[in-house]
Amino acid sequence: MADFGTTIALGGPFDEAIERVTAALAQEGFGIISRIDLDKAFAEKLGQSFRRYTILGACNPGLAHRAVTARPDVGLLLPCNVTVEEGPDGALVRLVDAGQMMAMGDLGEAPEIAELAEDAGARLGRVAAALQGQ
Repeated sequence: MADFGTTIALGGPFDEAIERVTAALAQEGFGIISRIDLDKAFAEKLGQSFRRYTILGACNPGLAHRAVTARPDVGLLLPCNVTVEEGPDGALVRLVDAGQMMAMGDLGEAPEIAELAEDAGARLGRVAAALQGQ
């Protein structure tokens, strides 16, 4: 199975995990531009219950602007998604691997896109380290 990013077992309450993730992303210049609560959508649209599971669309405006200026089609891969889900032992967080996302098709071959993916990946790596308490 492909590894799409970094997984971190935060433990603790779900709502606290959302706050911690949002704060760690903000430290690296990312804001949350979208939030999808899949558990609520599944309940409303399908009548199905599901554990709390939220997709946060994280965007660093400077990086995003440079990326879509260089290659407008890169917008299909934005924003950088981060998931927070409720597990039996507390919250679980997943951060997308920006480098893998930008490697799709020929995007990774464009020098500016590769540079931006590396920058975004380094920032998300620092977010992961902060969440792990490193």
